[in-house]
Amino acid sequence: MNTIQISITAKNYANALKDLAHDGSLSCEDILRNLNNVLEIYKTSNELQNVLNNPSIPDKTKYSIVEDVFTKDVDSKIVNFLKILIEKNRFKELQGIVESYRNELDNIKNIQRICVTSAIPLKDEFKKRIEEKLQNKLNKQIIADWNIDEEIIGGLVVKINDDVIDTSLKNKLENLSKNLI
Repeated sequence: MNTIQISITAKNYANALKDLAHDGSLSCEDILRNLNNVLEIYKTSNELQNVLNNPSIPDKTKYSIVEDVFTKDVDSKIVNFLKILIEKNRFKELQGIVESYRNELDNIKNIQRICVTSAIPLKDEFKKRIEEKLQNKLNKQIIADWNIDEEIIGGLVVKINDDVIDTSLKNKLENLSKNLI
């Protein structure tokens, strides 16, 4: 689960994309799929990042590159959106924009993403029970990112947005240690 800082600018651009979905030409899911394609290509190419974020390269050159790289895999409206990011010198905000848009889409669909860390791999039936309990408690559909960290010794650490439920043995031992001193 990503823990990037989302700027106000990124939220504003994500809201603009949400408005694009309301005009009916692209669904919210199509926009997110397109954005994920763009982000994947962008993140895997340092050369592309350097060119698109270099202020000394003319915008027309960057537009041409964006068209060459993304036109076959991405809807033309998203390519035009990318050109706006270039024009406004906001391409560095791309990851935050995508994350913010995904969060908006999750809110619309009543989805809550969580991160669950355990000391050992958990059986699928146990994972399902945890998800069901959290779904009932939060009244939202849960999408869990499962991680393993042997340092927590036992128990679970559940991260929901900025809230952390830490039932790990490591945390309990640290708290006991603080109380004894």
